Amino acid sequence: MAAVESGDESAPAWRGGFGRLWSAAVLSSFGDALRTAALPLLAATLTDRPLLIAAVTACGYLPWLVFGLLGGAVADRVDQRRAMWIVDAVRGLLVAGFAVAVASGHASIALLIGLAFALTTLQTLFDNASTALLPALVDRAELGGANARLMIGQRLAGGLLGAPVVPVLIAAGAAAPFVADAVTFLLAAALVASLRTEPPARAPGPAGSTLRRDIAEGLRTLWQDRALRGLCAATALCNIGMGALIATLVLLVTGWLEAGATGYAVAMTAYTAGSLLGGPAGGALVARVGRLRAVLLAGIVQTGALVVMGTIRHPAALALALAVFGLMGMVWNVNTTTLMQQRSPAPLLGRVSSAFRTLAVAGAPLGALLGGVVATAWGLNSPALLAAAFFVLSVIALIPVRKVDVCGVAPHDDSTTAHVSR
Repeated sequence: MAAVESGDESAPAWRGGFGRLWSAAVLSSFGDALRTAALPLLAATLTDRPLLIAAVTACGYLPWLVFGLLGGAVADRVDQRRAMWIVDAVRGLLVAGFAVAVASGHASIALLIGLAFALTTLQTLFDNASTALLPALVDRAELGGANARLMIGQRLAGGLLGAPVVPVLIAAGAAAPFVADAVTFLLAAALVASLRTEPPARAPGPAGSTLRRDIAEGLRTLWQDRALRGLCAATALCNIGMGALIATLVLLVTGWLEAGATGYAVAMTAYTAGSLLGGPAGGALVARVGRLRAVLLAGIVQTGALVVMGTIRHPAALALALAVFGLMGMVWNVNTTTLMQQRSPAPLLGRVSSAFRTLAVAGAPLGALLGGVVATAWGLNSPALLAAAFFVLSVIALIPVRKVDVCGVAPHDDSTTAHVSR
């Protein structure tokens, strides 16, 4: 087996496909931040029941359980570039329609839930296609740097630039954030459509090949890789906690801390600022301890940040904890995505990605509903402590695989061909 060195990662070139993909992702993230921040605030004006507000977040995750595996199988069969721009165009039209409903006074919790469900249903295809398309745009040695630049750009546009704009847009009208989001979806669709990539070359499928068999092959490939299996279990546990936290964060800030909409925007900005530091800090951490150990360390630090969020009743403490949480969240996300791309056979990447995401996200709707329940029963700070408990479990799940070799995939081969000791 030929060794693949992954400690020194090359930076991807901005010209060509990656630059356009990055621009589309960043632009779309800016719009997503506007919508994501505006939806809970809009929901809070329509109802004061924590469980109903949490249901909006829960239904934003639910499609991954219903359509996630199907999205990955389809992504491996179609032209991924075309699938991405069509999905973004449809999402732009949906959000534009919702903006009209908000402007005309017809918004309701039911409509918010329907929008969240529809957008995430389309996202199951988009995200898996995007994950599978990136290795076709950059060299294998550039995957870590490309993922970091994509995620940092998305955090920069989505949090540092997007979240503070939300109060300004809401002051201009409740529909304004959704109008802006629709525009960004359509512009991102145009950028992806302009990518000059050939449809992926695929070997003919075996006789009798069906989507069901394709999905099963992706699940089997994920299960047989010890590192990816452990990462998937750990991420699933984290996402139960994240579902509880995200669904009730607006209540933690505006209710328990009494910081209002401005405090919510400040909290989200602090999270984004920490995330931006996670890119360069994560690269240095990986160089010292390896990808899997970097993820393990990130989970430990995030657990401590969640405890601070749920115990110290001061906006400054929350902002600092969210900054640390965001920094280590970036380390987690970049390295789990890169490991998945490095360890998965190229023809199966969409299916492995969908299997990983579907299983990992499975607990998020439950977590969101649990967050609403515990917030009602034990106080608005209790979901953060519940999240900390699930992060402890995720760290425990990662310990057995922290020493598993990191493998790379040779550019000319469709299977995992090399292992690098960490």
